Amino acid sequence: MARRSKRTRHNGASGRGGNAAVHASIRAGENGGIGLEHHQTKDTTNANTVTNTVGTSQAGSTGVAGQSKASGDKREISIPALRHRYQKALGQRRTWLAHWQECYEFALPQRNGAATQASGSKRLDRVFDSTAPDAVEQLAASLMAEITPPAGGWFDLDPGGNVADEDRQVLTAQLRRAVRILQGHFDRSNFAVEMHQAFLDLVTAGTACLRLESDDFKSPSAFRFAAVPLRDLVFEERANGKMDAVFRKMDLTRSDIFANWPNAKLPMAVKDSDDAQTGEKRYGVIEAVMPYADGRQGYCLCVFFADATGENSMSTGDEVLLRDHFDVSPYIAFRWMKAPGEVYGRSPVMKALPDIKTANKVVELVLKNASIAVTGIWQADDDGVLNPATIRLVPGTIIPKAVGSAGLKPLDAPGRFDVSDLVLSDLRDRIRRCLLADRLGQVDQPGMTATEVLERASENARLLGATYGRLQAELLYPLIRRALFILAKRGELPDIPIDGDVVVLRHAAPLAQLPKRVQAAQALDWLSRIAGLGPDAMNEVDVPAMVHWLADQFGVPDHLLRPVLPPEIQAFDGPVSDMQEAP
Repeated sequence: MARRSKRTRHNGASGRGGNAAVHASIRAGENGGIGLEHHQTKDTTNANTVTNTVGTSQAGSTGVAGQSKASGDKREISIPALRHRYQKALGQRRTWLAHWQECYEFALPQRNGAATQASGSKRLDRVFDSTAPDAVEQLAASLMAEITPPAGGWFDLDPGGNVADEDRQVLTAQLRRAVRILQGHFDRSNFAVEMHQAFLDLVTAGTACLRLESDDFKSPSAFRFAAVPLRDLVFEERANGKMDAVFRKMDLTRSDIFANWPNAKLPMAVKDSDDAQTGEKRYGVIEAVMPYADGRQGYCLCVFFADATGENSMSTGDEVLLRDHFDVSPYIAFRWMKAPGEVYGRSPVMKALPDIKTANKVVELVLKNASIAVTGIWQADDDGVLNPATIRLVPGTIIPKAVGSAGLKPLDAPGRFDVSDLVLSDLRDRIRRCLLADRLGQVDQPGMTATEVLERASENARLLGATYGRLQAELLYPLIRRALFILAKRGELPDIPIDGDVVVLRHAAPLAQLPKRVQAAQALDWLSRIAGLGPDAMNEVDVPAMVHWLADQFGVPDHLLRPVLPPEIQAFDGPVSDMQEAP
């Protein structure tokens, strides 16, 4: 039985994170799994004891909705209040739509997440230069490889600071097993596909949203991801900066409503509608996931009809389709950067948009000038014989003309368009620089030394430092927390608290490892300089300790190194080895 230190128990009893009634002791399970024993204690400040169980209800579009805990609770937000908040948030988003539309049109035309368009419609009619779309795809692919690589290994779980030393080895082994299980579900899901789509939205519009739902038990993975387009979403930002109040508007048929929420209660007017005659009639439905405002943990789910008046309007009692509860929100919204006082993020495409539009216009003019250069501009005397409307300027054409007339004469162009090459080259360089296409490329190109590779990696870490910090807080931590909660509900893992006290979430993505590799390179450079001073200087270096430190900096597994023996064992082994070597 593994146990926690006294300070850990004291923190648990004092109510870390507002839960004064629960403290956890960590034990190793009989089958090699981790277990969290939850002990209830009396709380003098709260008459209601809190029980932290895995079986908390959860609603989702997978067909397993939890029981509504507050279907008749007076503390639930009323539908008029929710509709008012939705309209207010919609007004704040309205100013962004035109900006998003331009960003998608010129930088990511194949995925228009800001406006509704017919499936299969042409989206490249106004795009003449492919520099921005190519750079956007490269940046999204680089973020995928540097932050959440599909090969895995971008997160880890370590024992917290208040875990007793004698418990660390056991807890570390069990957390490694939990990481393998969690990573296996990520690998078998559609995470890589939808995460790449979300990164495309992030680079283009500055804001992206990923929805993580629990899949059924017949699926190979417990996770099902979906990159939700911005045109369907409206956000509210809380005072603490979290953008976890989400409104999602959808146009759904009756069958779609039941597919998303099997426990939805449809009014009789919708149930009795004859879809065979009317065709699949669509209804505007809003899904609101809101954090509780009265201090309760979790999020309330409310699904209601969007139209308060009109043809699809429902009575006050019929407009609510479902009320339920989420312990952890399924929506994970994250931003590239954020200006003070704004809710939505700003993207690198927004910064480069003037150059993108200018380069697009220059290429359009170059193409028009090229068409004029190929076909030419001609003039002819109107002698009543030559009809310019019947002339085709193609090879082999014979153009008749009157005897003694001048016929067709080419008209010289007023100027040369060679300056466009210089302007266009400069614009394309600035677009690639703004979208980091020339910074996040392949860092181990032929001819580059190890020092050059590390210097370029260090520069990338500086460029993406602020963005990576925001993605850690808004994407990575909520993503792992939601994934662990789903596996806990399925019974595959216990409830693992990522609170920094018992378990710490450590980001091990390649971008997070860059500072360590830079420090390791500096240490190796120092060691090479020390070696030049002679053996006496090298004797001052603890080589085994440095080898273990370098292994940690480069992410080398511990089992590849010899274990470090305690000093008393090392002192005991010395004379024994000397005696064995004696003749």
